[in-house]
Amino acid sequence: MNKIWFIGAGPGDPDLITVKGRRLLDSADILIYAGSLVNPDLVASAPASEKYDSNGMSLEEMIPIMVRGIREGKTVVRLHSGDPALYGAIVEQIDLLKQEGISVEVVPGVSSLFGAAAALQAQLTLRGVSESVIITRPAGKTLEKDKIFELSETGETMAIFLGTDKLEEITSRLACHPETTAVVVYHATWPDQKIIRGTVQDIAKKAADAGITKSALLLIGEVFAEDPKGHIRSFLYS
Repeated sequence: MNKIWFIGAGPGDPDLITVKGRRLLDSADILIYAGSLVNPDLVASAPASEKYDSNGMSLEEMIPIMVRGIREGKTVVRLHSGDPALYGAIVEQIDLLKQEGISVEVVPGVSSLFGAAAALQAQLTLRGVSESVIITRPAGKTLEKDKIFELSETGETMAIFLGTDKLEEITSRLACHPETTAVVVYHATWPDQKIIRGTVQDIAKKAADAGITKSALLLIGEVFAEDPKGHIRSFLYS
């Protein structure tokens, strides 16, 4: 029996899908994609005879389509934005498919975090500045309590997903110094990408003034400073 392919579409630029992901997308008979988070050019270029926008679909609507496709001998592709391992909600899909006796393979993608770092020409880990990266999200409809305050006490690089609509609340709760470098990257790698630079104390206002209310990453840490203080040259080039 064929397997279902879960593929990371990348952060926006359609050329940032992996070679393997592109090959599988080109062979898809059924495509279920993550709504407007996936570049429409990728969706349009896929030859699949059946295409479904998963935005607003429940698992009870999605899974039967996948199961039917496999039992009909078709190639089924589930296209997620970025990399499926970050806030992709793939485990519940995979569990239900396994209950149907259907195997799954995940093809990783380029996360919006890495797209944003590339846009900033920044290293997330920089010797003498930060050796760790914290990826988290704020509390909301699907998360009762977060650990943003505790995590921000470490002083390490932070990437906060799914919080563009509450930037002021998030930054007011951070334990790091108010002058810590902060950046908001809207639609990383898309044609309408915007980069807003500031500090923890002013980034929320700057983003609001720029009209950014969704689809952005909040990045915090001195690795994003234009001249990171404390940076030590890597031993790699010694």
